[in-house]
Amino acid sequence: MKKNKPYCEPFCIQQGYNFEVHHVSYSDNDPYSCFMHFHEVHELIVFEKIEGTFFYNQGESSLQDYDMVFTPALETHDFELSGRQKSWHIIQFLPSFLADNGLASAESFFKYGMHLRLSASDSKDIHRVVTWLHESYRRDPYSDKSQSLLRLLLTWLAESASPLKSPHTEAIQNSTSYAKLEPVVNLFRHQKSVELSLNEAAAMCCLSPSYFSRLFKSVFRYNYSEYSIRHRLYSAARMLSQSEFSITDISYELNFSSPSHFIALFKKQFGVTPKKYKTTIKERLL
Repeated sequence: MKKNKPYCEPFCIQQGYNFEVHHVSYSDNDPYSCFMHFHEVHELIVFEKIEGTFFYNQGESSLQDYDMVFTPALETHDFELSGRQKSWHIIQFLPSFLADNGLASAESFFKYGMHLRLSASDSKDIHRVVTWLHESYRRDPYSDKSQSLLRLLLTWLAESASPLKSPHTEAIQNSTSYAKLEPVVNLFRHQKSVELSLNEAAAMCCLSPSYFSRLFKSVFRYNYSEYSIRHRLYSAARMLSQSEFSITDISYELNFSSPSHFIALFKKQFGVTPKKYKTTIKERLL
């Protein structure tokens, strides 16, 4: 049996840390799942092998080997990837890391979601730094070396990288479709569980239920009810990794009908039970 792969989305910074670095890899045709979601932290993904599409507030763009993507805290993003082999380093850091380390230029640069593609020489150097950062992080996240390497990486990108321009991206941030959905999008952005019916969500956006439903799926690639369930499941994954709440507490906190219903949905989404997921996260952090 293949070992379950970690999903990028539930990775959360352990309490007391100011960043985390992990390496993720999938063999050909390994199962992979993602959906439009939010983080409370900044996220930089440095790809090694990749093929697919990056969806984010600034648009959608095609990914290729050695690309990088950045998503700031509380901004929507999603990936649709092919079945080929894929791997990347994922770096999540607190927004305060930039200000706390006097990285004013980097703080200005890392305000918006971006798809970055460097020259071959610059990309090689950046990947070398990321590898060093990962190795140092695994030894001691709070060492001077780890902190310095993250500062170096962020400063380097802020000074040398530029977001891809058209025709590589298709802007949607200021689209009328996205703007019409924003009242409900903001609820998903700030709440672990959104308990609005389709009719209530449509009314909040001053749209008819049928038009709201079509518009929501066109932007988020899932219908409203599917997205609401997935949002709660990813909130549950974060709670499992960041808190001592019991599975029963989480199931009721996120308004699942029962703990057994929550466990069944969680296993269907992530391939493991909540208990196994929590155990795996704790082992990863040792």
